[in-house]
Amino acid sequence: MLRTMFDLRSLCWLAFFAVILLAWAVLFDMARMSGLDWLGRPVGMNMMPMTSFGALAPMWAIMMAAMMLPTLVPALGTYEALIKSADGTRAGWIGVVLGYFAVWIGMALVFAAVQAVLISRDTLNTLGAATSVWLSGGLLVVVGLYQFTRWKEICHGVCHTPMQYYLGHWRTGFAGGVRMGAGLGSYCAGCCWGIMALGFVGGTMSLLWMGLATLFMVLEKLPQMAHVVSRPAGVALVVAGLGVISYGAAGL
Repeated sequence: MLRTMFDLRSLCWLAFFAVILLAWAVLFDMARMSGLDWLGRPVGMNMMPMTSFGALAPMWAIMMAAMMLPTLVPALGTYEALIKSADGTRAGWIGVVLGYFAVWIGMALVFAAVQAVLISRDTLNTLGAATSVWLSGGLLVVVGLYQFTRWKEICHGVCHTPMQYYLGHWRTGFAGGVRMGAGLGSYCAGCCWGIMALGFVGGTMSLLWMGLATLFMVLEKLPQMAHVVSRPAGVALVVAGLGVISYGAAGL
């Protein structure tokens, strides 16, 4: 029995990380096909322009798998402990993953719709980057200021202390895991939507942005790092945004 549980645990974790690695591999290939280097700069012909909602939705869904699933690791590790100490189950663990990712699939559809609309209005170029320094700077400032809001504090508090969330919303079995995963995903969306939206500043297919954003969101959810990076990042974003806006004003 113990051997079977160990094998199932290993299989679940391996599958989880395999999905993340596969998503990153697909994103790398998509960036190459779009004629971009790792900074998101055009270096070749765009062989797969993505301007419609139908094309953008799968791209954003893959980005969510690559960028947001790694941020779930602390919460999954916490649930893992509850399998041993409480009445958590492996089915519940899987449910947490699916419920969490379902929320981010919904967010992917929102971001894809926003990007399609902005492209149609020439506010973004076909690579998903803002065509105006005013938009880029304004978005940086807004996301930076959001780091200091009460709503960010509430959502961030749940994200970096998943044990408290589990204790207050505990449900058993697969369905219970889905429900808790969806709850965690909702708070995570409230915490991280701004960082994801920053893709519109430098281009949504910039591998550099994806990597840095993922690293930041993972660090922000670690209990020992949560309060160290969140507000300093807000200051840095506001300063960067004001710098971009000042540059745009000087160029008029």
